[in-house]
Amino acid sequence: MPAATIQNIIAVIPARYAATRFHAKLMQPLGDKPVIRHTYDAALATGLFNRVIVVTDSPVIFEEITKHGGEAVMSKREHESGSDRIAEAVEDMDVDVVINVQGDEPFIQKEPLEKLVRLFDDPTVQVGSLMRPISTWPEINANSCVKVVVNKNDDALYFSRSVIPHAANNNSLPEYYLHIGVYGFRKQTLLQFTKWPQAPIERWEKLEQLRYLYNGVPIRMARVDFKSVAIDTPEDLERAKDMLGGR
Repeated sequence: MPAATIQNIIAVIPARYAATRFHAKLMQPLGDKPVIRHTYDAALATGLFNRVIVVTDSPVIFEEITKHGGEAVMSKREHESGSDRIAEAVEDMDVDVVINVQGDEPFIQKEPLEKLVRLFDDPTVQVGSLMRPISTWPEINANSCVKVVVNKNDDALYFSRSVIPHAANNNSLPEYYLHIGVYGFRKQTLLQFTKWPQAPIERWEKLEQLRYLYNGVPIRMARVDFKSVAIDTPEDLERAKDMLGGR
């Protein structure tokens, strides 16, 4: 049974046009349609959500989604983060849980999203996200790969760009988990997030999810094997084209 029949759950895709590292990356052609429409169609095809909505600052992206029968809304103001953009869009919506699907994830799949949605079957969960095991040193050491450490309930203890946990004993190699930046929020918790000031650890690490931990809100993590293919650079786009051709 789709989780959307249990709660009012929607997927929101924040879609900023002027990406810093790869300008207009969401409108780059990937096969027969741009990246953002692949992401929208993939989220819709999961059947997990009451609605799938793109929220954007770009009339170009808005038109691309709506002219093909999708749902999109324009942001009313500039935002510091995707969470702020989503919060503005859902503030007046009748919704219980919001799943934040990144616009540059054209190959997002049902299985990881369903695991994320199912976290909210537990009424105590306010925020959820995804993680997968990593074992290669380039990923473990890369500052661009955010690591997460969890407690026995799979609630995040900390997120960092540094290598965590530290292997103080060389005879025992820790388990390392990569944070996959797909989130779920209960609506009221998301709206509260936008009212808190930036946390010091958030500024130091440049990781907005640390604002929740700083303010005492746990983040429940779901373990997945899904390997994300985010379009951050022209090289990523070429790899995605190869994947699409092979698929």
